[in-house]
Amino acid sequence: MPFRLEPERTFRHALAAGADGGADSGGGAKIGLWVCSGSPLVAEIMAGSGADWLLIDTEHSPNSLESVLAQLHAVHGYPVLPVVRLPWNDVVLIKQYLDLGAQNLLIPMVNDAEQAQAAVAAVRYPPHGVRGVGSALARAARWNRIPDYLARADETISLAVQIETAEAVANVEEILAVDGVDAIFIGPSDLAASMGHLGQQEHPEVRAAVERCLAAALAAGKPAGVNAFVEATARHYIEHGARFVLVGADVAILARSSEELATRFAAPSAAQADDGGRPASY
Repeated sequence: MPFRLEPERTFRHALAAGADGGADSGGGAKIGLWVCSGSPLVAEIMAGSGADWLLIDTEHSPNSLESVLAQLHAVHGYPVLPVVRLPWNDVVLIKQYLDLGAQNLLIPMVNDAEQAQAAVAAVRYPPHGVRGVGSALARAARWNRIPDYLARADETISLAVQIETAEAVANVEEILAVDGVDAIFIGPSDLAASMGHLGQQEHPEVRAAVERCLAAALAAGKPAGVNAFVEATARHYIEHGARFVLVGADVAILARSSEELATRFAAPSAAQADDGGRPASY
């Protein structure tokens, strides 16, 4: 007899449990880490870190459908929720990643309600959307081993859209009002660039824009998240209502930690050298 499977919980369900003070709420925001290396091995290491969620990135990282599938396999079984950020708000890409079995999607560069509605339509089957039907062929339905998948697909999917331009901030209330948008995620890097403050995520105007979006989400009763690698900034945004926060990335952790380790051991060498470049102990 073939196995009959039940859908796994989504990021939307986890955020709702946290908001309700459920057993898995942890008493605060969901803390996440980027997975940008494209490596299933690194993804599995990150999955065991104790983070609540991982963002597997395909927008700025060397990932493909095949490598994302391998990373989803690698993190499965760990108590962490994988979210996949797509490269663009595209109906074909959304269909492919959903069929692949990515349940939790983050769509970048959503600037208005119309674009948000397009993303919602892309994750839903007709008559409520335009998602192509291929469940018998797809890991999403476990090849039709999830009973009534077509009728239940919506409960298996969580959709967040990314607010990362001044235009999106201006339209944030309308974006939040779109039925089917489960959460918003604020990207201060692109937001800073769009506001004329390239590379200045800590600029007061950028922080004020982030806080405006967090306040709008609280008013709308929907969760909002933000990217913040500076600990003080992350804690500030949590205090202002951020329900999920990305606080680091695999590649950045490796880069900075390896630099710090190499520097600690390399720094004394210059002081130890005498003329001729020989160590002073010679």
